[in-house]
Amino acid sequence: MLINPTPSAPIIIRPADKNDVDIVYRFLCELEELPLDQTQFRSVFDHNLQNPMVYYLIAEAGGESIGFISCHVQYLLHHVGKVGEIQELFVRADRRNERIGHQLVSALNELAIREGFINLEVTTNQKRTDTIRFYERELFNRTHIKLVKSIRP
Repeated sequence: MLINPTPSAPIIIRPADKNDVDIVYRFLCELEELPLDQTQFRSVFDHNLQNPMVYYLIAEAGGESIGFISCHVQYLLHHVGKVGEIQELFVRADRRNERIGHQLVSALNELAIREGFINLEVTTNQKRTDTIRFYERELFNRTHIKLVKSIRP
C-alpha cells in the first residue's frame, strides 16, 4: 500500500455542523452504494447534531471535506459504563491510502479517552474484508458476532 508522502495540505479533524449535511450525505450514499432518502437523512442528521451522545467528525484538507466518522454512545449495563460505537467511517476515494481513516479513528479515540468511554466498538459487513483489516490495524479485536433482523421491508 502506498502512502502519499507529500499531502497537499495538513489534515484537520473537526466536529461536524449543520453546514456539513450535503457533503456527509454524498459520502454516505457512496459508502452505502445507494441513494439515501435525502429528506429523512437531513432530519436524522439534524436530530443527531443536537444529541450529546452522538459525535460526528469531519476530516478537512485545504478547506475541503475529505472524510467523516460518526460515533453513537450508550451507557450499557453489561459494560457498566459508557460505550461508543463507530457507525460510519468514510474517506474520499481519491484521498485513500493517506492515513486519513487512521487520523479520524485516532481523533475519536482521543475523544473516547477524554469522555471516559469503557470501550470503542465497530461493526462492519463481513464482506468488507479491507475494512476489517483496517480496523484490526487500528487495534480493534474480533470478539463478537452481530446478528441483524430487518424490521422494515
